[in-house]
Amino acid sequence: MESLAGAEFAPQTTYLTTASSGLIPARSVAAMKAALDDAAAGGRSTDVAFEAVEETRAAYARLVGVPVRRVATGGSVVVYAGLIATSLPSGAEVLTAEGDFSSLVNPFAVRRDLKLRTAPLGELAEAVRPETALIAVSAVQSADGRIADLDAIRDAARAHGARTLIDFSQAVGWLPVSAGAADFTVAVGYKWLLSPHGTAFLTVPEDLGGLTPVFAGWVAGENPWDSCYGPVAELARSARRYDESPALLPYAAARHSLALLHEVGTEAVRAHDRALADRFRAGITGLGHSCVPAPGSAIVSVPGLGEAAPRLAKAGVHVSARAGNLRAAFHLYNTPADVDRLLEALA
Repeated sequence: MESLAGAEFAPQTTYLTTASSGLIPARSVAAMKAALDDAAAGGRSTDVAFEAVEETRAAYARLVGVPVRRVATGGSVVVYAGLIATSLPSGAEVLTAEGDFSSLVNPFAVRRDLKLRTAPLGELAEAVRPETALIAVSAVQSADGRIADLDAIRDAARAHGARTLIDFSQAVGWLPVSAGAADFTVAVGYKWLLSPHGTAFLTVPEDLGGLTPVFAGWVAGENPWDSCYGPVAELARSARRYDESPALLPYAAARHSLALLHEVGTEAVRAHDRALADRFRAGITGLGHSCVPAPGSAIVSVPGLGEAAPRLAKAGVHVSARAGNLRAAFHLYNTPADVDRLLEALA
């Protein structure tokens, strides 16, 4: 089993920290450099980059299985979580998973007039109650790779009239997901989607979700170039009304990164990533350690080994330390040799 896209990647280390930041394919790096050179030369990079935003939006829509009109583009998950938080009425209850990622949770916490409640990830569906307005949860937990039971959470939300906000940041790109099964989803592009920082996505329902577009600038207009001055006369009739003004250079790269993922196929990536993660789980168990139970995940967390991360980095093996645990994440550019180098370094 080799890398799924070897010619696109040439890491100089054993890189096992995609859950923090993914590697960028050669084609995407070249496109971003060309856009930067064009901008420095006074070319038409802005026009080309806006085309890249639309291509990236369409490619993301295909990855998560919704029409392109339901996808907004931006730069971070926290801004879109904040958008949803500002649209909730005073007193609304928001249910989150214990220890979920701060960018998803904190926008609701800072609104002191909301009721924020947490429950263990495995008990989240059972914790939904009639007064719950929104369940906000990551599809895959950043800290340890545990996968949420999204079907059970969706069914519980429907039974109690609640909405769902699912963070796909640690899922989309290796785990097949369906944004249409949730009310709202968010994701960053710089992890499993192999894109630079500054790329992120929001999906909304067919009716656009009733959100107040509090940061709608000129790009959110139905005709952006006619919306540059004064109040926007007409907001876009699609999720583009929730667009942030894009970081154009990252999107020049992202269009090619998502194209690569479509070429390889999410199912193939999932099989590859899971096989490597399972190889590591078996190897680390053989060394006498236990992993946080997260069957089927591309992320493996080993309690008590977080302090080994700096030592491993000096040996050219890059993993993460999260909550005291060693966290390894496996993606399409990794190989069994990467797993074996990590195990050897830990032995």
